Amino acid sequence: MQKEKMMSLNDTPRAGRLHIGIYGRRNAGKSSLINALTGQDIALVSDAPGTTTDPIYKSMELHPVGPVVFIDTAGFDDEGTLGRLRVERTAGVVDKTDVGIIVIDNEDLEKAAASSAAAPADAVLAEEKLWAEKLAEKNVPLIFVLNKCDEMQAPGESGALTESCGSQPAGSHGSHSAEAAGTSANVDAVVTTASGQPTALAADTAASVSADPQGDGRAATATAAAAIAELAGKWPVIKVSALHKIGIEELRQAIEQSVPEDFLREKILGDMVEEGGLVLLVMPQDIQAPKGRLILPQVQTLRELLDRKCTAVATTADGFERALSALNRAPDLIITDSQCFGQVYEKKPAKSALTSFSVLFAAYKGDIDKFVSGASLLNDMTENSRVLIAEACTHVPLSEDIGREKIPNLLRKKFGKGIEVVNVCGNDFPSVEELKGFDLVIHCGACMFNRKHVMSRIAAAEAAGVPITNYGVVLAKLTGILDKIELPG
Repeated sequence: MQKEKMMSLNDTPRAGRLHIGIYGRRNAGKSSLINALTGQDIALVSDAPGTTTDPIYKSMELHPVGPVVFIDTAGFDDEGTLGRLRVERTAGVVDKTDVGIIVIDNEDLEKAAASSAAAPADAVLAEEKLWAEKLAEKNVPLIFVLNKCDEMQAPGESGALTESCGSQPAGSHGSHSAEAAGTSANVDAVVTTASGQPTALAADTAASVSADPQGDGRAATATAAAAIAELAGKWPVIKVSALHKIGIEELRQAIEQSVPEDFLREKILGDMVEEGGLVLLVMPQDIQAPKGRLILPQVQTLRELLDRKCTAVATTADGFERALSALNRAPDLIITDSQCFGQVYEKKPAKSALTSFSVLFAAYKGDIDKFVSGASLLNDMTENSRVLIAEACTHVPLSEDIGREKIPNLLRKKFGKGIEVVNVCGNDFPSVEELKGFDLVIHCGACMFNRKHVMSRIAAAEAAGVPITNYGVVLAKLTGILDKIELPG
């Protein structure tokens, strides 16, 4: 039996990787495209429609982008009872997608365009348009890939493969024959450059070719071109042959240039500690701590401190005072588990700033200002209030679980036993309409989610008119020290 590879502490966690969602119809070549991009057969490929069922996550290094995770989704045209469930799973990926790639089957598009003079290509792209709108609503940058352009000429070849579906974007190494160039001019007009600058599509060009009396297929090509141009809008269109691995470099460039400006621009610690500072980490290793390992926020924070040339000292909650005594000066910053806020605050040196791992991740993964604002609702909480506690992890609940026991117990102690608390975990999260039934959403630090996923939940809560906050912020508020701790700026 093959042993499952355990992630090294040096590996970039999935939550810190650029999430690239691959969307398209069944058999459009989504899995083949991932294999071509990565240069490895990491995704199962078959001619049978519906080979990919649940979304499949593949973590890779994609040069020159860096660490990414490809999400290979089921075809959004899947059918039947199971098909509808697969489409629902695909819809759930939208909330996590940093860059969306919509794959269009060039062969199907050309067949549809040639079948009628009534622009059937528009109908063929109806599903693609719907999903493009879903992604655009979440402010996801898009790349349209016209796949199965299998007659594109490979770099350095002559005649073997011609670009019947048009020239490649600027920067391409491909070339096409004069014959191919004559028939592909109209698709050339809708293909954008890797920098995302669209080339002009002249409406009269498509019209003139459509009127071509020779019936050589150019009318259909023009119809398809116009349909793609309307669908893509401002977003780039990259023509590829995943089969022959042509156009892949242009797609890599388009991905690199589509990375959101705010992706990982924030540091976990912000400007809270200067280079060379002294930082004390309070990390209780209780029943909830994973056996033999540190939790991800602790690992990532420690690594960032080392990168900043800081002196980092780690201790448990019961060793906090001993650690302070062993130091020759007060720490510049103390980072604690939020559950120890009260204990650490009472005993910390006056000169030492205090925060928690969860508070740090409230800013790193979400919006600290909105979380602090959301916590203010606790001033108006009553025993008739209804609270949703959302956790990214899917671990089996343990004794004294923070989300299922500690925070609910604190809320009931302060506001009354009648307060209703509903717990969800993992990808489970209520719809906007369902969220309207709650008075407050309390989310975990979300170390297992990418920032896009957390921000989508914040947006959903805002759409429902429900305040949202974070574990660490809530615990600081309930402890009475929210205005006394350090918040990442």
